[in-house]
Amino acid sequence: MPLAPFVISWVTRAVTGIEIHPGATIGVGFFIDHGSGVVIGETAEIGDNVTVYQGVTLGGTGFQIGKRHPTVEDNVTIGSGAKLLGPVRIGHGAKIGANTVVVEDVPPLSTVVGNPGHPVRVEGRKVEGPDADWIHLPDPLQEAVKTLSERIAVLESRVAELTGEEPPPPGDGPTDSKTGRSPAGG
Repeated sequence: MPLAPFVISWVTRAVTGIEIHPGATIGVGFFIDHGSGVVIGETAEIGDNVTVYQGVTLGGTGFQIGKRHPTVEDNVTIGSGAKLLGPVRIGHGAKIGANTVVVEDVPPLSTVVGNPGHPVRVEGRKVEGPDADWIHLPDPLQEAVKTLSERIAVLESRVAELTGEEPPPPGDGPTDSKTGRSPAGG
């Protein structure tokens, strides 16, 4: 490759914070909104009317020869901080959520979120299954603390029964008399 494209790429990266390898193929209507931190690799292919936001990476996963960066079809939107890694194909009209890590192909007209990215909508319809409901996910730490608290209450009652003492009231534990907080900082 001639030196001029690399010099232009380097100067552009220094000025804008956007790094586009001169070997990348980009269609018409490509739009980078708030582009700082955008990186587009050498074998990336981007279709027409694609929008990417800040911090997006279209990157490779190794040093293999040949196609090692994503192919993004037409009319795709890629949210802030998303990472598309390897020779994956992002289907026409797909939407990639902010901070999603895509390592597998994305069907057309899908909305993909998470790490690793998975579809939550395909052709406008919500995907059924436990991974699709991000608002009502259980909190395993909260459930564990609740279970342990219940178990401690049972054990305290049993100890009180065996010793002939009154069990402590629920939620009663050691606290700092000045702050009212637990010595553990909770």
